[in-house]
Amino acid sequence: MILGNVSPEEFLAEYWQKKPLLIRNAITDFEPPIDGDELAGLSLEQEVESRLVIGEDWKLEHGPFAEDRFASLPASHWTLLVQAADLWVPEVGELLKHFDFLPPWRIDDIMVSYAEDGGSVGPHFDYYDVFLIQGTGQRRWQIGAACDDETPLLKNTELKILAGFEPLQEWVLEPGDILYLPPKIAHHGVAIGDCTTFSVGFRAPAATEMMDDLATELLTGIVAPKHLVDPPLTPAMAVENIPDAYIQNVKSLLLETLNDDELLAQWFAQFMTAPKYPMLLDQTGEQRRATLKHKDGSVSRFENGRKDD
Repeated sequence: MILGNVSPEEFLAEYWQKKPLLIRNAITDFEPPIDGDELAGLSLEQEVESRLVIGEDWKLEHGPFAEDRFASLPASHWTLLVQAADLWVPEVGELLKHFDFLPPWRIDDIMVSYAEDGGSVGPHFDYYDVFLIQGTGQRRWQIGAACDDETPLLKNTELKILAGFEPLQEWVLEPGDILYLPPKIAHHGVAIGDCTTFSVGFRAPAATEMMDDLATELLTGIVAPKHLVDPPLTPAMAVENIPDAYIQNVKSLLLETLNDDELLAQWFAQFMTAPKYPMLLDQTGEQRRATLKHKDGSVSRFENGRKDD
């Protein structure tokens, strides 16, 4: 169990989406399934999402990269990140077996990073849960306070770097150590020498993202559309200003559309199992699965965003 002396029940009750947890030697004798050279090789491929973050001012470059780009990098202070490495390297995907105490359809991907000494992506925060598994080498992690949309960010950078990061805790992770971070917690990781880190992220879609996807599904005609009905009209309402009564009717109409648990359940199962990279399905096979139990006792199974029963 990767949680060390903490039981899954205790972790979910006391830590999950609440506070960080450092787990020493979580994976005993951990042998990372991919190294820096192999990661660089992946970043040369057109289909692979990769980034370089260079220098203490965190200059960002997007892949795919030419092989000679790595020969021209500085001796320190750079990081290579490859998204969804679990889809390309089955051995990386095997790490997900350690997280069977969490819903599998919540998993986003495993991002792998390789950094030279001093390499960092800057102090930042995320909106999702993440388990940071130390692969090779060491990385110093500093943890700060909880952040939100109002937290100041540095200007003149493509990355969302915190403008006034103040560390509250600090640890140096060794191979096999894991640091769990809940959403919105400020953190800053800096490589000590060269190192690799495996970031197991759990998807946390924004409400706007979900509403956009649901609206698209509704437009396909999965349910009969409901139409706006006028409130009781008077000649005095024949003006350019929209009366409050119309706004209340719009609100009621939208809430009535959303007040369908069966519709929402089926859409949510499809949405959360949708493949991150649909074009890779033929190459990577199964990505996400979920099971939905209906009120009548029947069951629907979803795989890769499709209902398979």
